[in-house]
Formats: sequence, C-alpha cells, structure tokens
Amino acid sequence: MNKQLIIVDGHAVLHRAFHALPALTAPGGQPTGAVYGFFKMIFKLWADFSPDYFLVALDAPGPNFRHEKFVGYQAKRPKTDPKLASQIGLVREILNRAKIANKQKTGFEADDVIGTVAKRVSKKLPVLIVTGDRDLMQLVDERINLFLPRNGLSGGQIVDSVFVKKDLGIKPGQVVDYKGLVGDNSDNYPGALGIGPKTGVKLLNCFGTLGAIYDNLAKIDSCAIREKLVSYQDDVFLSADLAKINCQVPIKVDLTNYRLDRVNAQELKSAFSSLGFRSLMADLERKNEQMNLF
Repeated sequence: MNKQLIIVDGHAVLHRAFHALPALTAPGGQPTGAVYGFFKMIFKLWADFSPDYFLVALDAPGPNFRHEKFVGYQAKRPKTDPKLASQIGLVREILNRAKIANKQKTGFEADDVIGTVAKRVSKKLPVLIVTGDRDLMQLVDERINLFLPRNGLSGGQIVDSVFVKKDLGIKPGQVVDYKGLVGDNSDNYPGALGIGPKTGVKLLNCFGTLGAIYDNLAKIDSCAIREKLVSYQDDVFLSADLAKINCQVPIKVDLTNYRLDRVNAQELKSAFSSLGFRSLMADLERKNEQMNLF
C-alpha cells in the first residue's frame, strides 16, 4: 500500500464512463453502463496506485454559492441525460453500502470539497486527484497532483506543476486569473470579451497576476487590449471569483474515515451480483487476492 490519498471527482468520472462505454442494463432494466465504468476505473486506480486512503467527492443536488453570485452560471449546460442521472444515486448507494468514503456538501461543488480535503490532507500525505476537469489544475503543488483519464478509462496522465506550465503556459497559481481573463464557455462566465488564451497567457507571464495587470495598464502596448480590460473589468474579476475553488468548505476531514481497508468487499460483490456485473465480481476477487485490499 502507498501512503497517499486518492480523491476521485465522482461526477467527472461517471460522465466519462457514461460516454466511453456501451449502454448496459441490469436485469430489471436499470441503465448501468456508467456504474460499471465507474467501478472499473476505481479498481484500476487501486491496482495502479495502491493508496492507503481513498475518497469520492460528489456534487450535492441543487444550486451552489456560484449561482448566487452569477445567475447565468452554467446556464448553457445541457441537462444531464436521464440515463446518466438515474445512475448517480445508484453509485452513491453502492459506495455507502461498501463503506467507500464519499463526501458532498450542500451549497458547494465537488471541486470545493476536493480542494478543501486536498489542501488539509496534503500537509500530512501526498494527494492525487482523479478528474477530467482541468480547472482543478489550480490545486496542483508540490504535494497535490492530478490524474487525467485518457483513452476512455484505460489510461491517464499525471499532472504536476511542470505539466501545467507546459499545457497551459502558466503556473498552477495563475489558473484562476487566467480563467478570469478568458472566461469559460462550459460554465458560462464571461471573462473579457475578445481576450483569448494566447493573450491571457502573455499578460500573466508578463505581469503575474490580475491585480498586477490592472495596476500596470499603461505598460500594455496594445490600445485595443487595454480598452477590453477596462471595459470588462467587472466581468474579469467576477469570472476569477467564480473559477476559484473554495478550499474552506465547512466539512469534517478525518483520514481514518478514508482508509481503504474499511471497504466491505462482500457488500460490493452483493451489489455487483444484483446488477449482473460478473466481470467486476471476478476483478474484485483477483484484486483482493493480489493486493489484500480488504
């Protein structure tokens, strides 16, 4: 086993599994493809990284504090496919039955739960966050890395500070300011209209922070860029505020509750049996024999 905590961005992995795998149904007709892919991914994480501690972070139902700050937040996102929505509760039920630690907080997103737990735990242990959401690159530091799944659910990329700089052209600590400048179509916050990724990166590499950019507007050569920054200043700082992960969510963080050896393998097997997941039952048996997880 490895003295580290893995935190899974539950809905991100579920969404990926839903689109990566063919549709499956349980004997009673319940769609189960995303559930199958989700636990297939969990088993792979256990096998590849052998963590001592494991947590699944989930989005709580209903709006969160970002919707209160900006009524248009995520307004353009399509509604969750009903076949996926029906599987979210099923995954949570199985996690609870099997005593696989999972956490959500009303009024906050899973990202905020992830950030809060990661920052607290990283003072004691290294943390690996499993997600497809690049916004979480803002959390990367010497003790926190990301794992971005690739090739469906079979592979992935470890993301450290060096990768962030190479991928985005900025440091992890600049991701929030970058989002403030360029906005985010998926979450529907505006940024500065007309300032794209290349300009955003150039400004941040030159000045470092949003505050420094606005303190030094006169030093920006392009009149057009200066005008856009001034015209959309409120949108820029609102967008940065929306993009920033809240790492102070009022939740209890107790590593003993995240121990992987607490998992109830019998309950997992029972759940998989009822859903017709024969291959996952076999995987569970093999992993238990090889790794003595439970």
